[in-house]
Order: sequence, then structure tokens, then C-alpha cells
Amino acid sequence: MVDWLTMTIQMVSLAMAVWCLVSTFRDQPMLVPHLVGMGVLWLLVLGQVGAVTVAMVGGERPGETVMLVSYLATVALLPPACAVWGFMERSKWGPAVIAFACLILPVLLVRVEQIWSPVV
Repeated sequence: MVDWLTMTIQMVSLAMAVWCLVSTFRDQPMLVPHLVGMGVLWLLVLGQVGAVTVAMVGGERPGETVMLVSYLATVALLPPACAVWGFMERSKWGPAVIAFACLILPVLLVRVEQIWSPVV
């Protein structure tokens, strides 16, 4: 895993969560800038997933490979799935969906890192 990329994803994700929560409290629907932010976050996530995949193809494997792959799939699919859901919800709750996803993503990345490099 690329540590600086993980930290960047977590910071961008939390910033998106705050931004979307502010939009929710101001009764604003999800707008195109929210989608752009989720797109940037998704590109960062795909970069991390790609880096882990390249490392696994290169021979590095954690003890729980199946668990790691399932978490990576979840991390890769969470931003676009929630962006679509949030954009379809044209009320103030659209940004709330995105905020929830952006609060879950850093937790998932912590778990991926724990699986990738277990404490011995």
C-alpha cells in the first residue's frame, strides 16, 4: 500500500463529508461540484487499489488475501455507487448519502491497511 495515498484519500474523504454535511444542513441538493469531488476521490481510490493489485501480482500477499480483495472491491465501488445514489436523491438527503459514504471510506482503508500489514 502507498501510505501517502492512503492518508490523502482519508483527508479528501473527510473534507468531502464535511462539505456534504454542510450542504445537507443548508437544505441543498447534490450538485455537479459534489460529483466532481466524488470523482476526484474515486480516482485516488482507484490509484490505491491499482497499487495494491500491482504489489499482489508482484508477489506480495497478505495472509488473508480473499478478505483483502473483498475490502478492495468495496472501497473501489463505494464512491461511484453512493455518488449515483446521492445524485438520484434530489432532496437535501442526497449530500447526506455522500457524507455517510465519505465517513465510511477512511474506516475501510484503515482495515485494508491492517490486513495488508498485520501487527506481528
